[in-house]
Amino acid sequence: MMNGKERVLNAINRKEIDRVPWVPFVGCHAAKLIGNTAEEFFKSEDLIVQGVSKANEEYRPDGIPALFDLQLEAEALGCGLKWADENPPMVSSHPLQEGKTIADLKLPTETDGRFPIALGAMKRIYEALPDKAIYSLITGPFTLALHLKGTDIFFMMFDDPEGMKELMRFCTDVAKKTIDMYTQAGCDVVAVVDPMTSQISPETFAEFVTPYCIEIFDYIRSKDKPGSLFVCGNAKNNIEEMCRCNPENISIDENIPLDYVRDMCDKYDISFGGNIKLTVTMLFGTPADNIHDADNCMDIGGSKGFILSPGCDIPFDTPPANIRAITSRVLGEDLDILSDEDVLDGVTWDKPDYANIKDKITLDVITLDSDSCAPCQYMMDAVKEASAKFGSKVEYVEHKIKQKESIACMMTLGVGNLPTICIEGVAEYVSIIPPKEELEKLLGAYLAKKGVA
Repeated sequence: MMNGKERVLNAINRKEIDRVPWVPFVGCHAAKLIGNTAEEFFKSEDLIVQGVSKANEEYRPDGIPALFDLQLEAEALGCGLKWADENPPMVSSHPLQEGKTIADLKLPTETDGRFPIALGAMKRIYEALPDKAIYSLITGPFTLALHLKGTDIFFMMFDDPEGMKELMRFCTDVAKKTIDMYTQAGCDVVAVVDPMTSQISPETFAEFVTPYCIEIFDYIRSKDKPGSLFVCGNAKNNIEEMCRCNPENISIDENIPLDYVRDMCDKYDISFGGNIKLTVTMLFGTPADNIHDADNCMDIGGSKGFILSPGCDIPFDTPPANIRAITSRVLGEDLDILSDEDVLDGVTWDKPDYANIKDKITLDVITLDSDSCAPCQYMMDAVKEASAKFGSKVEYVEHKIKQKESIACMMTLGVGNLPTICIEGVAEYVSIIPPKEELEKLLGAYLAKKGVA
């Protein structure tokens, strides 16, 4: 019988396996398991080791991340961080937006930022769990570029493409340096997590992301490790371009139909993973809901080249019983916990009467959570910047679907993908971050149509 590591590596390489492997992406949730805040957890080598060990004990996975923190590289390069009790830190300042140049930035080393904490924890986890596939997660080059430059990169790609490529070159070199550090500390799979690529077109992806990711995955292979390209958000249009980056594996969230990813990955002989729903199922659902979702994913994924996992970092407050139920289903254990309970029983959202609100327009921004999701964070930044011009004439509300009422809002407005900007109840930007000037122009048009001076 295979152990977990063998099962995951065989699945990634599309070889025979005895059952579907199970890889829960436990990040800040590990802090909750051991009674700590996320900030305490991400700042302590000992707590990271304790949390991952507890998650391994509770959820009996085949593989697990050593750490799920996509701000390590950014912090080491001079980005400010905003800390939270129940989420990983978020980038709060951008060096290249504040007067620094690429020439001022230096590749991170083992002694910079929180890398000593991360590397120490990885080494201990890798040694303590020899039969599990240990994932190391690095920040993808496009997302790191946005951390360094801010949303200005969306203009930079068109106004200064050579400057953008210089920035992507630097971020690729950072990725390779991080790969060196992580593989030396110990890992079995290197996941390149690049969520912001869900916000660009396939053509833009091909020009500004693909060449650099090809180089990164070639570099991972030079370390005798497989690489996974992990993108959250509505990246359906970019799945084929992701395949052209030549990873061994692609991992996606609930925004993308799993059967579509399966068929595209089959075409390129690439394995794939996903995509149990993070909030409706894992956070708010019952154990039965989690079993049904896992069954659906496994039915679609099939028995070759598929890894069962959540769509992204498991929410902090996810009930452990829900995750344990998935484990029991994967292991074929007897279960008697079926329930017809509706996640949204009694939960409603009162849709504003937009037409009769005469003195302003309203933006409803539906996100996973701008405190933990990079595309959501930068979409909210774009909304705040564009709305500032109009003062009280523009009101915006973030609906985080980590709250049940926000799921009801999402369903009422007919929103299918995250993040999405709705203006006066109309979905205008679906998983695309608008340039500030473009959004300002659209807001002005809505105000004029409503007759708000």
